[in-house]
Amino acid sequence: MTRMLLGAASAAAALVAGLATASPGLAQPPPFPASFKTSQITTNGATIHVRVGGKGPAVVLLHGYGETGDMWGPMAADLARDHTVVVPDLRGLGLSSRPAGGYDKKTQAGDVAGVLDALKIDKADLVTHDIGNMVGYAFAMQRPERVGRFVLIDAPVPGIGPWEEILKNPLLWHFRFGGPDMERLVAGRERIYLDRFWNEFSADPAKFSEGARAHYAKLYAQPGAMHAGFAQFAAFDQDAIDDKAILAEKGKLPMPVLALGGEKSFGLTMAAVMRYTASDVTEGVIPASGHWIMEENPAATVKIVHDFLDAKPAARP
Repeated sequence: MTRMLLGAASAAAALVAGLATASPGLAQPPPFPASFKTSQITTNGATIHVRVGGKGPAVVLLHGYGETGDMWGPMAADLARDHTVVVPDLRGLGLSSRPAGGYDKKTQAGDVAGVLDALKIDKADLVTHDIGNMVGYAFAMQRPERVGRFVLIDAPVPGIGPWEEILKNPLLWHFRFGGPDMERLVAGRERIYLDRFWNEFSADPAKFSEGARAHYAKLYAQPGAMHAGFAQFAAFDQDAIDDKAILAEKGKLPMPVLALGGEKSFGLTMAAVMRYTASDVTEGVIPASGHWIMEENPAATVKIVHDFLDAKPAARP
């Protein structure tokens, strides 16, 4: 049964406090408002670290690889003015538990459902980035009645549209990087490995601050964290199979979708991908940004997302 674990929450809070003092004087990810509460929700074979704040219609923010839910601080602060904002760490990452399995996105969609059930939220909007796109997509396809609006940011969805062509991009070699030997190679060198992502996928690497890099590198250096991160990518083949099957079974997503790409990253390709699998797609580009939209241009990202979530449904002819 889904339940809150107060002891685990205390341990997580202690780790957060340690991270907050790990790099004094450096700009870490912008903090969440003090009104946000954290808890550990056990569901679906994992314990998910969750931040919750605000009041109003619910919105769930899902992060991707190389970051945690901490990336969403400015977005959460803005949306909390008129939304209940729910920000989990994906299983295996951040302060969530690292179970042996379940890193396919279909299973992680069950994590999202369990978090919402524990919080007694029947329906929510989704705002997702990177691997968060893939988890959010699996949830929206399985439970479309629980999703109002869906924002996907700067990453493809396994098995959808030009997925096989995207896999050929040499910059995406890390999709196939993993296993015990690779874990040994990066052990103690997590920062070196992660810097590659933050540098190569940024329009301006300086926008990803040193404090944020140190913060995330410490989280990914926790025991088992890199193993879990590799497992997220190792599941892509199964994710592609699952995504193709559910699209064939259920058809396109019915809810309004905003497909956002960084100007120097996926750009309008995000909308092109999502039109294969969603019937109501709005396209958008985050200017002067690569992949790391909340570091490179948070103001533009927050405005575009908030405006979309608050848009009234178009009148039917």
